Amino acid sequence: MTGKGWRTFKIVAMLLVVVALFSAYCIFPYDEVRFWIMLGVTAAVSIAYLMLFRRSEDNLHSFVSEMKTQLNLTERDSLYKFPAPAVIVDKDGVIIWFNKAFTENIHSEDAYGINIESIVDIDLTDIMSQMDTVVEYDTGHYRVRAVTTAKKAEDDTSLSELTLLYFQDISELTELREEFRKSRSRVMLIMIDNIEDALDSKDSDKGHITVLIDKLIEDFVESHGGVVRKSIPDKYLAVISEEEINKLEQEEFKSIIEKAHEITIADRYPLTLSIGIGRGGNTLLESEKIAKSALDITQGRGGDQVAIKDDNGYTFFGGSSQGMGTNSKVKTRIFATSLLNLVQNSSNTIIMGHSWGDLDAIGAAAGVAAAVRGVGCRGYIYSNVEKTLALPIITRLKENLSGGGDLFIDEQTALSMLDESALLIIVDTNSKDMLDSKAIYEKAKKVVYIDHHRQVVNSIDNAMLSLHEPYASSACEIVAEVIQYFPLEEKPESYYADAMLSGIMLDTKNFVMKTDVRTFEAAAYLKSLNADTVAVKLLFANTIETERIRSRFITTVQIYKQCAIAVGTEVSPQVRVAASQAADEMLNIEGVDASFVVFPSDTGSNISARSYGRLNVQLVMEKMGGGGHLTMSAVQLPGTSVEEAKRMLMAAIDSFMDKIS
Repeated sequence: MTGKGWRTFKIVAMLLVVVALFSAYCIFPYDEVRFWIMLGVTAAVSIAYLMLFRRSEDNLHSFVSEMKTQLNLTERDSLYKFPAPAVIVDKDGVIIWFNKAFTENIHSEDAYGINIESIVDIDLTDIMSQMDTVVEYDTGHYRVRAVTTAKKAEDDTSLSELTLLYFQDISELTELREEFRKSRSRVMLIMIDNIEDALDSKDSDKGHITVLIDKLIEDFVESHGGVVRKSIPDKYLAVISEEEINKLEQEEFKSIIEKAHEITIADRYPLTLSIGIGRGGNTLLESEKIAKSALDITQGRGGDQVAIKDDNGYTFFGGSSQGMGTNSKVKTRIFATSLLNLVQNSSNTIIMGHSWGDLDAIGAAAGVAAAVRGVGCRGYIYSNVEKTLALPIITRLKENLSGGGDLFIDEQTALSMLDESALLIIVDTNSKDMLDSKAIYEKAKKVVYIDHHRQVVNSIDNAMLSLHEPYASSACEIVAEVIQYFPLEEKPESYYADAMLSGIMLDTKNFVMKTDVRTFEAAAYLKSLNADTVAVKLLFANTIETERIRSRFITTVQIYKQCAIAVGTEVSPQVRVAASQAADEMLNIEGVDASFVVFPSDTGSNISARSYGRLNVQLVMEKMGGGGHLTMSAVQLPGTSVEEAKRMLMAAIDSFMDKIS
């Protein structure tokens, strides 16, 4: 019976006594003797009833009180002996009660008055909001859940707030999950970078090299508990567990990359491998697709490296060698044929390079324009003339080419020309972040790119056609090869050849860096187009202001771990040219493997990096968000002072040196 029902029962009982007394009083006028007898009996019965009622009420209260006490004791005792750790904390996270399991599993000492966050690494606010979180402790993994109760006053103000936290041990589940993760199968694609050199060797040498390569890859995969199958002469497909991939990451895949280098082809060239690994796919098919993307980007970055692709992007290992090109021009011929078809079926062709375009970007763009116009199609170049390092060559082309007045167009004109059938050709970059105009790229429906830089993560991914040759010296070298396969109506004017030759000379440091047979063949072809080497040399002439800035850079040189570092503080239109020239000159310092010039920009700081190949400056710059080549790279650091940029550079050099040591 509830409290309200019990009160109603007492009122009805009292009314019955009153009715009995009133009935006795009603017979008084008729029979006084019977009245007194009836009154005495009624009074006696009423008194007895009230006494018994009172005693029953006391017994009931006593029983309820005893049961309540017993139940509270049982609840407290059960919670104290509950097998899962539990604590009660106040609104500030201070422990006011804990059970036996908490002492045995979480905190063996007295925890009263201690903040729970100082014992277990949890965020009480997050637990309150999420009602469920997982924490790792010395004794295992626990899922923590919270139950909060609040005592409020009549005006709904909070008087006190207590939270019960209990820890569910999920260590076994976590171990099973981790074991499952480690045992997940991942696809690894392995490709031989310089297989063509092996196939060009004598039959006896070819067979011997093939056996060595097969044994190397089979032993490597089997030593890590995987299986491998050879799909085509230069590609292998392997399946290996996640746990073994983690081990390979820790040793940076040196066990396969360095052993591959021990095999030499034609007694001259070390064998190099490109490896792509797909991590994160729910099935082997998905893992294989991811591995294919990873392998593609290793090829785009020059090979001789490992790329692991997962949900967070790419992780690279190796890639410190120069890499080798190939003398075969089959790929170039096929590309030229496909490009010609696209050009002839486009209303307009817009050619664009990277931001702050240099002689290689503008020279390559000029070469493509010569090919497009040479087959009777409409070709135009866009370059931001206010932010360019090649203004002398742009001016020279405008003033000397027949029809040069309309060769270069501004951004608005280019955008107006980009209809559904227009073609955009990007040269000397594969990065979306480095384009001279993102608006032009975003509007273009048909995109092609030609580049020689190592592929970056955020690369152009919507190209209908691409020619990516990371072994080439320059974009101008690639373009010089491509236009030889165009059915030109007449020989291009010499000014186009001068522009392309200037780009080759810039990126090879006057045919010193990254040159091979194809580089000189391209230069010879440009010479056959009447390229003027003296005129090209004059394009490299500096203003007196540029020379002064370059000299000031040299005076600040500091040698740090075989690296020359110079820092400038002045902002000038000539500072970029001066910085790159200073970086080139600093390589002449004895004992220097790489040079870095830190200089300010309108938005922060930039770093220009150079080397002769003994130190991969691209890997150093990538640690800071930049990129480029093994011998020539750079990075832009918006919102960063030159002092901070220098500290970041030295930290990146330290990290790189630690890995190669």
